[in-house]
Amino acid sequence: MKWNRFTIKTKTEAEDMIICTLAEIGVEGAEIQDHQPLTEEDKAQMFVDIMPEGPADDGIAYLNFYLEEDADKESILRDVRNALEELRTFMDIGEGTIEESETEDKDWINNWKEFFHQFYVDDILIVPSWEEVKEEDKDKMILHIDPGTAFGTGMHETTQLVIRQLKKYVTRGAEILDVGTGSGILGITALKLGAGHVVGTDLDPCAVSAVQDNKEANQIEDDSFDMMIGNIIDDVEVQNEVGYERYDIVAANILADVLVPLTPVIVHQMKKGAYYITSGILDVKEEVVREAVEKAGLTLVEVTKQGEWVCVTARKD
Repeated sequence: MKWNRFTIKTKTEAEDMIICTLAEIGVEGAEIQDHQPLTEEDKAQMFVDIMPEGPADDGIAYLNFYLEEDADKESILRDVRNALEELRTFMDIGEGTIEESETEDKDWINNWKEFFHQFYVDDILIVPSWEEVKEEDKDKMILHIDPGTAFGTGMHETTQLVIRQLKKYVTRGAEILDVGTGSGILGITALKLGAGHVVGTDLDPCAVSAVQDNKEANQIEDDSFDMMIGNIIDDVEVQNEVGYERYDIVAANILADVLVPLTPVIVHQMKKGAYYITSGILDVKEEVVREAVEKAGLTLVEVTKQGEWVCVTARKD
């Protein structure tokens, strides 16, 4: 089977935001081509004594995504173009053009695995299913996470920011709501930290199977992590099923433009004294999210940062 390949020409500083936006639309597995130099962390994972010199970084990036021949190409491309134009209103995405080509059949779901290896987020070790835990690491807190076709391995700064906040605020037996669950990494982390129960919501049906697989890989009891598909922002049935004034912590690692309409809704799901941990926020959108938090009647607790990404934590008093 052949695939349609679409290439977005953008700038390196816009890579993360465009990939996150594509994921929100439902386009998974973007492939990055740029000339950014490797970080020391990247080099440490490559078994090469002398790194080859690459071309100079010109600030240009190409993001490839793939659609099956029978996909609703026109509808998806319309959504992608609209999303790019929205991004252009608050950040420089460069040309933002999309070129189409055709490529031979490949196992796009699995080929990325060669680039995903076990790594630490502080003292938590995240291990994919195809790697063994080293003997010296077996006494650590270990998360077995395979993202599958749902977003979230823990490698991204936004996920790491939320994990660190969960370490601070999760208490024994806490009720957790994870909005935009993806692979389930945040809910599973919370349960490993002592939470009693997690409810996850997501728009992508792929999240259900991804969460189930990761629950089983981490020996998580089935009834301790419930998943539902739907938009909690505007779907009253989802809101009712999730429940009101029930949660000790709500985690939402999404995007700032989603957090703004989500925040005044989600306060009704939170108990008094509950924490609201948000990420997926570019530093240029920090003030927008802080304003949304304050308008919803929440008290800002702290703002943490990693690279260009921000995590805003608030409390319902």
